[in-house]
Amino acid sequence: MEELFVETKVESLEGNKVKVTVTVDAADIDGRIKKTYKDFARKYNFPGFRKGKAPRPVIDNALGAEAVVGTVTEELLNGTWTAAIDEAKLAPVGGPVMETNEIVKAGEPYEYSFTIELRPEVELTSYEPVAIEMPFAEATDAEIDEQVEAMAEHYTDYEDASAATKMKPENYADLTMKATDADGNEIAALASESRLYGPGTGMFSEAFDEEILGMKKGQTKEFTLEIPEDETAVLLAGQAGKPVTFEVTCNVVKKKVTPEVTDEWAKEKMGFESVEDMRERIKESLNAQKGSLMPRIKENNIMVELRDRVEGDVPESLVEQAETSLLQDFFGQLQQAGMTFDAYLASRNITPDQFKADLKAQSADQVKEELALEAWARHNNMEITDEDVTAEFAKTGVEDPAALEQEWRDAGRLHLIRTGLLRQKAIEDLMENANVTEVDFAAKAAEEKKAAKKPAKKKAAKKDEAEEAAE
Repeated sequence: MEELFVETKVESLEGNKVKVTVTVDAADIDGRIKKTYKDFARKYNFPGFRKGKAPRPVIDNALGAEAVVGTVTEELLNGTWTAAIDEAKLAPVGGPVMETNEIVKAGEPYEYSFTIELRPEVELTSYEPVAIEMPFAEATDAEIDEQVEAMAEHYTDYEDASAATKMKPENYADLTMKATDADGNEIAALASESRLYGPGTGMFSEAFDEEILGMKKGQTKEFTLEIPEDETAVLLAGQAGKPVTFEVTCNVVKKKVTPEVTDEWAKEKMGFESVEDMRERIKESLNAQKGSLMPRIKENNIMVELRDRVEGDVPESLVEQAETSLLQDFFGQLQQAGMTFDAYLASRNITPDQFKADLKAQSADQVKEELALEAWARHNNMEITDEDVTAEFAKTGVEDPAALEQEWRDAGRLHLIRTGLLRQKAIEDLMENANVTEVDFAAKAAEEKKAAKKPAKKKAAKKDEAEEAAE
């Protein structure tokens, strides 16, 4: 890169800003003035002179004594501040605010100053290697069991139980439902003539499940639930913070019948030679998936831990910038998929306010992660060299990577590449030095599921006893 200045000074100011003072060499100023006079001589018609041949006094007399030096000054200020921030390795979050500067003078060096806001620097509560939990690199028996169970669930059938059978946590029921709001208006989204429902499926809340436990075929029950503001049940999310009155009729209690996993079933339904063959194929598939997903899972887990170490809040201005960028990407993807925003909300069963809140949280997390990585890099004295930046442009595969790099430099965007590479170096260091504990999450989930069923069954049994006593 051609040196344009003899000195660049950076002075820290309040509010995460710096003052940058740049001194441009006198020889460079003279060269710019000479070139501008030639440009003007070619650009304008001066009576008595051929194109490009008018002398300086004639140009000054025709256009004004400060026309050329004024143009040189403006071009110099607009064209060199980007190189100045690159020279000083600064990472701004906006453009410069120029101070009142004098016009350049021939034969003299030129000094100008500007202030610019930099990316904030946060601190972490700890710079020790992160400790994370990870799935085993190889598929475990519990993970294979989980996949086999999911395959068998696909062929699950629901058989009618006897009329005397009471609804239990492990049962399903065919329900006729009506729902009304506080004003007695019907809530069509919750109504159904026939809905197959099982407790714990997440479609309705735990409070709803408790109300229908113990119901028998032909029984009708009316009850009112106060839906909490933070309700996450799929069908109740739209009623958060409101009371809903339900009238539920149990048409029939159903038993869930999952096929027994035998060699015959594995062959006839799944196309494997045997259960052993099926499990081996599942193992191979899981191992292949883990091979491609594990690095990403590890990085995500590390970033969650690192994000929690950030001290204080992140600047709202950066969150808003991230939110704008994410929103632009989101609508670009929607347009590419040919989907409307309303259709997207309907497919996720969320409201515009919920979407906005999710986007805000995602933006805040993104900014916090970026600043955390920069803090990690700064603490560990990591640096990105000019050679690193040039190599990154070479990876783009464009015909002239050097020209592209210069284009980014002229636009004042080179710091984005530098900062991005610095974060990448930080995450590589974090991944290499992380303390990893392997956990069989599938086995853990199976144990928790098993433990959760016992209290639920006891609760249902107590409810049956109470109802029987009341009768």
